[in-house]
Amino acid sequence: MAAQIQASSSPSPHPPKSIKSISRSPALTSIPPAYIFPSSPPHPAADQSAPVGQIPTIDFSPLLSSSPDRRSGTVADLRAACRDWGFFVVTNHGVPDGLIAAMIEAGRKFFEMAEEEKEEYRGGEKGVLEPIRCGTSFNSSVEKVFCWKDFLKAFVHPVFHSPSKPPGFSQVLEEYSKRTREVARELLRGISESIGLEPDHIAKKLDLEQGMFQLLAANPELAMGMAPHSDHCLLTLLTQNGIDGLQVQHHGNWVDVTNLSPNSFLVNVGDQLEILSNGKYKSVLHRAMVNREATRISIAMAHGPSLDSEVAPSPELLGEEEGTTQLPAYKGMKYRDYLLLQQSKQLDGKSGLDVVRA
Repeated sequence: MAAQIQASSSPSPHPPKSIKSISRSPALTSIPPAYIFPSSPPHPAADQSAPVGQIPTIDFSPLLSSSPDRRSGTVADLRAACRDWGFFVVTNHGVPDGLIAAMIEAGRKFFEMAEEEKEEYRGGEKGVLEPIRCGTSFNSSVEKVFCWKDFLKAFVHPVFHSPSKPPGFSQVLEEYSKRTREVARELLRGISESIGLEPDHIAKKLDLEQGMFQLLAANPELAMGMAPHSDHCLLTLLTQNGIDGLQVQHHGNWVDVTNLSPNSFLVNVGDQLEILSNGKYKSVLHRAMVNREATRISIAMAHGPSLDSEVAPSPELLGEEEGTTQLPAYKGMKYRDYLLLQQSKQLDGKSGLDVVRA
């Protein structure tokens, strides 16, 4: 039975100013109270630090190899990474270093534009389903405490949308989205295989060949940039400008992600993959934290099912397994409805998944 949801997609009539304009105010001496989370200190520390060498690293190139042995080794690595961490670093993915740098620079130039130049992308009748939107925090229409970050979000597949400025932004984004989409598709083939399904099972079940939903989320973060949350999609590919600030929850502890190479991607399991796998692979809480020295710019590409696909536990993963009956842990829901649900409310951990738990 499909889960039913009701979520408002109406934008806030009075969203807060951009963080850039607030932070550059001569009168600012501390973070305004509206941006300080009462449940934790303004700058909470991680429980431990995890250099990238400790987070699983996946060499992408064997996934394209004609050698079954090389591919099977990487599939096994994906299985362990998705099962044990839900986060992993991908290297040798084939996306040119220059294109990654150009995308980060294009994002920086967008946020450096005058506020009036970005005004056309604020709000909109479609709310969270607006193809291009920028603003502050996560969902300022319902939040009691705002995230100290600006954002740009654009739907880039199956229909490509992009801001027309600054000059060259659209061209860089179009090529970047195409190349990262190719990486995500091949990773999902390997992940499908790693969980005991046919390599193309996820793509066929969720209409990824033609309908894969791909979303750009660009953020310049100055302080507590994002509260703890999981991602609504299948997989997110993230890169950043060399400034640390991301923390991942692992075995109940917050772990700093440090020394991420600028030519690698940090990939995380999203809610839809948790649902499809019936909880075998779980989405992981993560958050963006303070960096007092410089602004962290992150470019995240979220990859999800087609918006009209209903996502439910794959029947092939249910039934008897090692003497135990595997029942569905989640109810089915259209991805469009789940996206509205998660994006139309206050960011709150993995609360979206609570609605679809069986």
